Amino acid sequence: MFELDLRSRQPIYEQLIDKMKEMIVRELWQPHDQLPSVRTMAKQLMINPNTIQKAYRELERDGWIYSIPGKGSFVAPRSKEPNIEAIAAVREQLVRLVKEARFLGVTNEQLWQWVREGEKEGENRDSTCGRDENV
Repeated sequence: MFELDLRSRQPIYEQLIDKMKEMIVRELWQPHDQLPSVRTMAKQLMINPNTIQKAYRELERDGWIYSIPGKGSFVAPRSKEPNIEAIAAVREQLVRLVKEARFLGVTNEQLWQWVREGEKEGENRDSTCGRDENV
């Protein structure tokens, strides 16, 4: 189960989107896995179901999940073709974060260390196929 920071300045639905994307990227949720229902997730996280619904709508709009009426929401399969728009959005976010880190005094060596940590985590994920059955 992931946790949301109710005191954060980031809206809860955005935190939820980020956490769900992380579950998909880390392959804890596989393509076509059914997601918890809006009601179940709202109960587990103790937040308004409308917040969950808003996050699900955004994730579906962006191609991370798909819905089947009467059945629920599921993790979307990954496309074989690179998603040029998504890659551009990630690049834009990365550039913004690097600028912010540099402004805060983070060195280039620290930035590269973080990149290596991300690569290492990706390698570990590829070698271990453990899955978390919880949210």
